[in-house]
Amino acid sequence: MIKEEKQVNIQTIDAELLARMFLAGAKNLDAKKEWINELNVFPVPDGDTGTNMSMTIMSAAKEVSAVQPPVMKDLAKAIASGSLRGARGNSGVILSQLFRGFTKVIAHYDKLDKLIICEAFQKACETAYKAVMKPKEGTILTVAKGAADKALELSCDDAYSMEDYIAAIVEEAERVLALTPEMLPVLKQAGVVDSGGQGLVQVLKGAQDAFLGKEIDYTIEESGASSGIVKISAQTEEEIRFGYCTEFIIVLKQPLTEAEEHEYRSFLNSMGDSIVLVADDEIVKTHVHTNDPGLVLQKALTFGSLSRIKIDNMREEHQEKLIKDAAKLAKEQAEAEQKKAEDAPTKEIGFIAVSIGDGINEVFKGLGVDYLIEGGQTMNPSTDDMLRAIEKVNAKTVFIFPNNKNIILAANQAASLEEEKEVVVIPTKTVPQGITAMINYVPEAGVEGNRDMMQEVIATVKTGQVTYAVRDTVIDDIEIREGDYMGIGDSSILSAGTDMDAVIRDMVEKLIDEESSFICVYYGEDTKEEDANALGAYLEETYPECEVEIQNGGQPIYYYLISVE
Repeated sequence: MIKEEKQVNIQTIDAELLARMFLAGAKNLDAKKEWINELNVFPVPDGDTGTNMSMTIMSAAKEVSAVQPPVMKDLAKAIASGSLRGARGNSGVILSQLFRGFTKVIAHYDKLDKLIICEAFQKACETAYKAVMKPKEGTILTVAKGAADKALELSCDDAYSMEDYIAAIVEEAERVLALTPEMLPVLKQAGVVDSGGQGLVQVLKGAQDAFLGKEIDYTIEESGASSGIVKISAQTEEEIRFGYCTEFIIVLKQPLTEAEEHEYRSFLNSMGDSIVLVADDEIVKTHVHTNDPGLVLQKALTFGSLSRIKIDNMREEHQEKLIKDAAKLAKEQAEAEQKKAEDAPTKEIGFIAVSIGDGINEVFKGLGVDYLIEGGQTMNPSTDDMLRAIEKVNAKTVFIFPNNKNIILAANQAASLEEEKEVVVIPTKTVPQGITAMINYVPEAGVEGNRDMMQEVIATVKTGQVTYAVRDTVIDDIEIREGDYMGIGDSSILSAGTDMDAVIRDMVEKLIDEESSFICVYYGEDTKEEDANALGAYLEETYPECEVEIQNGGQPIYYYLISVE
């Protein structure tokens, strides 16, 4: 914890102070993320705005913390690069573009005065607005523009000190935020301000607190299990059953299934104690006390490559040899994987899809998708996730199917950052759209032909998604209570209520029109197969002109994904 003194008559901001202001803004946003999530209009159990913005800015904060000593040019690079690569969701991408524009200006100066800050705010808005195809007022963009306008208005007013100048900008951002419900009727009906705008305000308020010298913890910590690991003291050394404290990270070849994670945890239990296992779609952080770390590492290598290996002999024996052996195993594995990738022939066109659920994953694999990014409704992948996926696809041109409207901007950002391969983003907003795009792929049509054709066919796909509400709200005059089932269409909530069957039937009726000929139902992990088959029978009877197909999607959170073509 660092306690700063009250700033007195500071008229310029140097790199050291700006670093503190940025970290304070990041910490304030991170602390408020759940509150910001609650402002989302759609009451769905997804990865929401606060989470996306927090993960975006914390990615940059980690890089900013590593800039020592702070130099403005290096600081600007860290903020821009960290936020661009870590951007998740539309709100996170827009935030990263605001930072990108801001840092383009400040990188050329050692100290920032009001005129430079004003220019940086203008560039931030210009960059962010350009990144959004159809900017909508009443959003984070509007709040950013309000702050930029106030920065311009007061930039030459000598009556305003730097402290007053910053305070006026933050105050104006809050004032504009309060007006967002008047700009977007959906916000007014739900009784909330724009969540992305609120996230930006929290960043600005955190930065203001740092400028004023308020007491702030600037430490940016890695998330994970390490903070929960307790080292064994020398007094208990004689009582140790398992002598080697073994820690490492598995970089997964593919996400673990629940069965694989359970089997791996059981294996660790058989090998030792003090087990901490934290898994996500890309990595598994492992900690175990064992008498045979070699076997543990060999088991871990079956799931992927290893990094950050740390083996401590709690009895101080053979530590150096074990670390060298573990490093050798990891090196051999990395070399083998690299050779395998290099030996694979380069294709003209490769495919990446964002997917979730074993059944849907299998559908994409069967259609020829080279790499799946696990994510979508429950967690938006970052720009960096996209870039790493592009790197792993051995093709000259890579098509990306985001399959979620909140991931398209991140995919576009990845395409703009990729330097070696041509990247084509097909703006699929749902999984069924992505599947339809792949079904219609024609190798002979080439890149341009397939891009145009895919964009045309996805427009014919209508999607309904069935999930539950996590809070009370009113949307499009539909009153929704926490726990209600919701049928969500491509742009609005189509139905809601306490009876799932009634909600589904009402939703499908609104999706069907006279041109509809095909209905595909993907049922989720919490839906029984017999219930899905019963729904299929109902649809066949009710809409005899449509072919009906039932697929096990295996997706979490969403009981059904239903596409109509």
